[in-house]
Amino acid sequence: MKVGQAVAKILKMEGFEHIIGFPLNHLVDPAAEEGIRFIKTRTERVAINMIDAIARVTGGNKLGISVSQHNQGIENAYAGIAQAWDDSTPLLMLPMAPPKRRVTMQPSFSAVKNLREITKWVDTMFFPEQAVEQMRRAFTYLRSGRPGPVVIEIPVDLYNEEIDDSSFNYKPVKRLRSAGDPVDVRETVKALIAAEKPIIRAGQGILFAGATDELIELAEILAIPVFTTLNGKSAFPENHPLFVGNGNRTRPEMLMPFLERADLVFAIGSSCTKETFTTIIPDDKRVIQSTIDERDLNKDYPLEQAIIGDAKLVLQQMIEEAKLQLGSAGKKDSSALKKEIKAAKDAWLAKWMPKLTSNETPINPYRLIWDMNNTFDKEKTIVTHDAGNTRDQITPFYEPTVPYSYIGWGKSTTLGSSLGFAMGAKMAYPDKLSVGLCGDAGFGMVGMDFETAIRENIPVLMIIANNSVMGTYSKHHPIATEKYGLNKMSGNYVKVAEGLGGYAENVTDPNEIIPALERGKKAVESGQAALLNFVTIEEPDFSK
Repeated sequence: MKVGQAVAKILKMEGFEHIIGFPLNHLVDPAAEEGIRFIKTRTERVAINMIDAIARVTGGNKLGISVSQHNQGIENAYAGIAQAWDDSTPLLMLPMAPPKRRVTMQPSFSAVKNLREITKWVDTMFFPEQAVEQMRRAFTYLRSGRPGPVVIEIPVDLYNEEIDDSSFNYKPVKRLRSAGDPVDVRETVKALIAAEKPIIRAGQGILFAGATDELIELAEILAIPVFTTLNGKSAFPENHPLFVGNGNRTRPEMLMPFLERADLVFAIGSSCTKETFTTIIPDDKRVIQSTIDERDLNKDYPLEQAIIGDAKLVLQQMIEEAKLQLGSAGKKDSSALKKEIKAAKDAWLAKWMPKLTSNETPINPYRLIWDMNNTFDKEKTIVTHDAGNTRDQITPFYEPTVPYSYIGWGKSTTLGSSLGFAMGAKMAYPDKLSVGLCGDAGFGMVGMDFETAIRENIPVLMIIANNSVMGTYSKHHPIATEKYGLNKMSGNYVKVAEGLGGYAENVTDPNEIIPALERGKKAVESGQAALLNFVTIEEPDFSK
């Protein structure tokens, strides 16, 4: 068989039903022969966002694959791959490469040279016999250790070279997990029981390990409040009485008092990196961390104790250890703590209720978010934000109640990613409503790929909070804003969406938010991609 056929057979054996990307790529037809559908996007970056989302909303149990042309194709995919790297998402990219003898010749774009810093593994396939070996390594890296993107470039003249059929001995790669050292587990549980006011910081590792149930059980046994990182949003149900907030750079105002008073922070499934879009742990805190990557340990915070292991297996160990150490007591009493959390949450919401229920026009974006929160069926809906104000406004107030019902992202804030994320989530869960909330600047970046959702029958609901400006940029560039209108934007996105063949409407009345959301849902249920353009104010206030 030919190299292209061998790679396609491997993808079929690994369970792939789709390849997402932009042609030309010599893998497309061999994959089609194997029954793997090619989904064509208008831009390579959106294709990467789509396969990124497939992994996020399935905890890595499904993976996405993208292909592209050599040179300009893989160059255009760079931003999407970088975002997957920053957010630790597993995805597979198989771009073409120039002919073997020209792979390293300028001006050819070398994936190996240029993507090494934003991939878990990147390599070039030079010989036919490498096909099985490199694909086996790729799926090993994708299904073990810290998640991340994997890229193998295949030279254009290699696809049609022959592989001896007798050497094709590929077997699908299993997912590998490891538990924690029992001594480390025992000491961690002992410290949490002894602490007077511990708190748990839960990251995206909970989602990739499928460990939400275990996290809830441990928090309830030890009576510990929980907050999530931005990437970990939906890892813990936000209507749970022990939940104190999602820790983006904006957050429920009750989170910081609980974090500041804590005498021990237990971070699990979190890299504990000090970065812009995650609530920072105060420097004076005792910290215990559980992660699958030793490079996270003692990075930004000195640790009192650490556990290396899969979050689900580690939490199972901790639950058993906690029951042993607590003995006949069974579990700590959390009733007073739950009352305190509820009172703090009620006070915070009461403060924000004027904006959350505002009848002002243009529409206040917090009213839009509040109505989304109270309209969508959380168990049947997946929501994601975009970069900028939509992220900072929605994450404190939208409450996912089941895992994988929200895609939180932001370590690399690639504007416009919400569209690709929404489409990828819809592909992973066709029966769920997939919603992307973005601003007018975000949709302007990628809006033509709304046609991809229509053409490829991926009915998503895109919601634009349209204030005709780049929100808050006037404070960063006051002189250029005043002299040249730096922050201003314009455009009729309803006409764009309609022109591309989708359902679209413009909404200016706050009392029409919920009816419009219902109409958008109905359109999606009928198989149409839908866009709702809400005319909003530039809201200056954020919850912190």
